[in-house]
Amino acid sequence: MSQKKLQIWLPLLLAAAVFLGMIFGYKLRDNMGSYAPSFFSKQQRTSLQEILELVRTKYVDTVNVDSLGQLGIQNVISQLDPHSLYIPADHVQAVNDDLKGSFEGVGIEFGMIEDTITVLKLFEKGPAEVAGIQVADKIIKANDSIVSGVKAKADKIKKVFRGPKGTEVRVLLLRDGKQKEIVIKRGVIPVKSVDVAYMIEPGIAFIRVNKFAGNTYEEFMQNLERLKGEGMKKLILDLRDNGGGMLDDAIQMADEFLSDSKDIVYTQGKSSPKQIYTARRPGLFEEGNLVVLIDEGSASASEVLTGALQDWDRATIIGRRSFGKGLVQEQFQLSDGSALRLTISRYYTPIGRSIQKPYTRGEAETYKEEIMNRFNNGSLFHNDSANHNGKAFKTRGGRKVYGGGGISPDIFVAADSSEFLLFKNHEVLKELIEETSFFYFMTNKSKLVSSKTAQQLYDVLNADGTLWSTLQNRAAKHDLNTETFSPPQKQLLKNYLHSMIARFMWGNDGFYKMANLSDNMVIKGLEEIKK
Repeated sequence: MSQKKLQIWLPLLLAAAVFLGMIFGYKLRDNMGSYAPSFFSKQQRTSLQEILELVRTKYVDTVNVDSLGQLGIQNVISQLDPHSLYIPADHVQAVNDDLKGSFEGVGIEFGMIEDTITVLKLFEKGPAEVAGIQVADKIIKANDSIVSGVKAKADKIKKVFRGPKGTEVRVLLLRDGKQKEIVIKRGVIPVKSVDVAYMIEPGIAFIRVNKFAGNTYEEFMQNLERLKGEGMKKLILDLRDNGGGMLDDAIQMADEFLSDSKDIVYTQGKSSPKQIYTARRPGLFEEGNLVVLIDEGSASASEVLTGALQDWDRATIIGRRSFGKGLVQEQFQLSDGSALRLTISRYYTPIGRSIQKPYTRGEAETYKEEIMNRFNNGSLFHNDSANHNGKAFKTRGGRKVYGGGGISPDIFVAADSSEFLLFKNHEVLKELIEETSFFYFMTNKSKLVSSKTAQQLYDVLNADGTLWSTLQNRAAKHDLNTETFSPPQKQLLKNYLHSMIARFMWGNDGFYKMANLSDNMVIKGLEEIKK
């Protein structure tokens, strides 16, 4: 079974990988606030500025000139590479929050259960929990926004709950059939980069990192030190679906695995001199078997880390060819509060491989389709040699590797085509799984809490036929006959149900511990690391 979160199905992942690549993998200026005025203010007005001013003052009708200006900017950016990005002023904060390692809000995770926003999880000691919000509360209204009875988009609902620390959200909710109003004072909510870190078997640790944010290295080290204290001798590092992020955190993580001032990555561009990043200090895990898991969702900084470990023959790379995002963006703050993430250089692995896959300037849509093309041409399901057309290199140990199209694994593990087709053809299944697992958990909580490990919980759930029959009944109401599904597809759905229930019990930690029991790539990683 795939380890991906229930909410992120393969079709969405393939599209999201491009988006993550666009917003992740950049260098953020320390002096952005003062940089923009000095950079632009003395320049002569452009023709575009003059035209917009004439439209504002002379045009026959009233038009939104700011919107016209943004269209002009977007047109310019569209003629560059696929990862240069203009960020409107009202999106800058949210985009930056993705990599800060925290955000300001109320601290709840919610899902749409039977068309109603339902609290699925509370951040421990977060604002919502302190205010008295409980799991299973149904939220009807937040401030003046009605959020029940409609299938509102998650990002719009998040905006209602997020806001500056110290401000309040007045929530009207339904609990045990009775309405209740609670006021929540927003606070700082930490966002974890490490989904799970545990001893998957005696002596073998497993760590999954979902992105490289400003706190990722610190969080990773806390877990690595703990696991070493628990007897870690070998490590499986899971970078699947890791869209990248802050280069510095990826470099610092690489430093923990590489010794003797080894090169980690270098960057170079027309206006950016070559800059080499090297290992600088004794690492915590410079010896010991290391396996890295990657897939088509692994991009940017995660490719930098993987490429360095592969070039030095420090790790065995398992999975599928990574995304292929090897362009470095720098963020420039503009005078109106918007921002430009402009590609300024390229990443190169220690032996000189370019990670960036081919692209044509001005053809962003074609670029976005490349990942879906891997599905259509079957390369997600058999050993992908597409980037073997690139320049050949040799690792420090003499193995042949290739540049110009992501990082190819040393050992290939195919994607599950039945999973993709199942959810592509029956999109309602993700909602049914979430609803079924949630109600089952709430109804059987007293029976489930006796399980202390994922394996124990699996045994309990696997022996209870009511969980599967409940999903079948819910599916039938949507004209879905689960009896037409293949045995592997049925098992896949059961695995998702089990993982979601584990998530309700133990959070993401529980989700991945349960999912890993049947994850083909994790199973292969365990097999290889024991050799």
